[in-house]
Amino acid sequence: MAITVFIADDQAMVRQGFGALLSSQPDISVIGDAPDGAVAVTEVRRLRPDVVLMDVRMPEMNGLDAARLILSAGFDPPVRVLMLTTFDVDDYVYEALSIGASGFMLKDAPAEELVRAVRVVADGEALLAPTVTKRLIADVTSRRSTTRRKPAALSALTPREREVLELIAGGMSNTEIADRLFVAEQTVKTHVGKVLSKLDLRDRAQAVVLAYESGLVTPG
Repeated sequence: MAITVFIADDQAMVRQGFGALLSSQPDISVIGDAPDGAVAVTEVRRLRPDVVLMDVRMPEMNGLDAARLILSAGFDPPVRVLMLTTFDVDDYVYEALSIGASGFMLKDAPAEELVRAVRVVADGEALLAPTVTKRLIADVTSRRSTTRRKPAALSALTPREREVLELIAGGMSNTEIADRLFVAEQTVKTHVGKVLSKLDLRDRAQAVVLAYESGLVTPG
């Protein structure tokens, strides 16, 4: 089945351009778009796409508020939100990940990266691999977390689970982690599931935030 995508951006050219690019892929179907956050929330509730591409800055309701409403709705299956941003709004990265967004994408990224991003997020993984993404997350989280406290739950992780959490925070996919640790990808998925369960986290993006906030992983 095709991955269904909804695009929310106040620029018509962005919606049309991204829509045409994604619709040209055999496994992706763009089922709607919106020029502002308020319309996006209404339409996402009606259409239930797999992935929402959400611009940060929009009229009526900004992308973060719209994403918060979508992600707190408890859709089953879940609706994944991928934030669209630019360098001048990198302060929003931390907040976007904290509310449960699956990652963020720079608007001027190459076309192939956007297509890959949609597939990665639809598969339930966080889009945290590009170098610039890791740098921005590390920078923003470091500045927001001047006083770090390690959650007691971290002590419940096994050494291998802590290692997996560190690699997740480093932006690695399950496949990349499996290659690094010389184990099967299914084994990695099991470890990831246990990490999220023990730390009471919704997804990998929140795991990255916690890893930086706790000091388990440090910027750079």
